Amino acid sequence: MFYTDYKLQYPVRVETPDPAFARALQQAIGGVEGEIRVAMQYMFQAWGMKGPKSSRYRDLLLNTASEELGHIEMLATAVALNLEGAPLELQEEGAADAAVGSIMGGRNFRQFLSAGLAALPVDADGVPFDMSHIYASGNIAGDMYANITAEGTGRTLATRLYHMTADAGMRDMLAYLIARDTMHQNQWKAVIEELEAERPQMPVPNSFPQESENQDFNYVFLGFTSDGAEPPSGRWSEGPSIDGKGEFTMQPMEPLGEVPPPPPARPGTYPQTAQLAEE
Repeated sequence: MFYTDYKLQYPVRVETPDPAFARALQQAIGGVEGEIRVAMQYMFQAWGMKGPKSSRYRDLLLNTASEELGHIEMLATAVALNLEGAPLELQEEGAADAAVGSIMGGRNFRQFLSAGLAALPVDADGVPFDMSHIYASGNIAGDMYANITAEGTGRTLATRLYHMTADAGMRDMLAYLIARDTMHQNQWKAVIEELEAERPQMPVPNSFPQESENQDFNYVFLGFTSDGAEPPSGRWSEGPSIDGKGEFTMQPMEPLGEVPPPPPARPGTYPQTAQLAEE
């Protein structure tokens, strides 16, 4: 159950409206690096969390998901302020300039045509967010690693947006969002460290018996160059494995299987007769 007190999580102000920047902000709302993605990811991870010790982690996820909903609200407000506050002459000039293909000197017709100068659940190109980048595996360590990646890409996006604008209000809002991304990266890593105190978390899932996996390939870096040249070496190719359970090695990969024969076509699928099995 969710509540609202109608107040923004952090102040949002725009000193110089910029419709083009309003489109850029859409990426932080509905892009694959955006706030809709992490809000839904954390919620579904929480709703799918199982296990006798999982309640704290579920609550952590739900609290952070609720925070991300507030970030969507902030960004949607910022989009509207950048659009609605644009001078009338800029709006008219942009609407008349079909060659630029923009609204009010910006870039996204749908912010006007579909939303009446407001934000949309889309990315900077107007593509709706379709939930295909929501990672909620039911495995807490796997999800936490995915969350660190999500916050890392989100923080990268926010820093790029920060340098795209000189507006003091927008920079202030983005500085807040960047700071929260810093915290969220740290908190997901802290969950992993807390779990590590009980037992190693890698490889994920750590509940599968490693003796059942192929022991010839679980810690070897494979090279796939056509001439069989030595693969690139580094920390991943020698020394103890990161999980401390093996030793890294490396080798060129050679095909171990046969050339797979094509199966005969099924008559009911209506192939050509040459594709059917010979009697």
